[in-house]
Amino acid sequence: MAQLDEKKPGEALEVAGSGGEELEVRAQDEPALTAGEVADGIGTDKWVFASFFAGAIGAAFLVGKALASLWNRLAEEAWVVRQAAFLIRYPEDERPMFTTIVGGLVGVGVMVYCLRKESVRRWADDVALELSKVTWPKREAVTNGTIVVIAAGVFATVYIGLLDRLWGFVTMLVYGA
Repeated sequence: MAQLDEKKPGEALEVAGSGGEELEVRAQDEPALTAGEVADGIGTDKWVFASFFAGAIGAAFLVGKALASLWNRLAEEAWVVRQAAFLIRYPEDERPMFTTIVGGLVGVGVMVYCLRKESVRRWADDVALELSKVTWPKREAVTNGTIVVIAAGVFATVYIGLLDRLWGFVTMLVYGA
């Protein structure tokens, strides 16, 4: 028979088998996860949801603006107003309120549709997973790179400016005037 030593929760328990081999077994009462471990456990899901939410806001904005533009354009056409007089019931400065609400509903609908569609969700998860593998440069590396680019730009500008002056001077000597 195997013999168990009693340990505190979270510590490893030793199990000695009949052949003398030792196995590591965790205690049943594992400690709760910390906030950092929970955030790490969520992983890329938070970025996927944030991107879908940002997409919904973008869709709401675009649809709202497009509907407001369409409404204003239709309200200017006399033949449309004769057929649908309700288009001019609200003044032009109140129309964006209604179109933004409709745009918001469309944005939420698009977000829910994309979240439920398996292929879109899988694609977004894959993109977020790949982005999580990216190693971003440290602040010092970015600063040094920026300085190098600015210095190279200044050097190239001065060099080309001097060449332009030189060839302008040579051209004046050759052609005169």
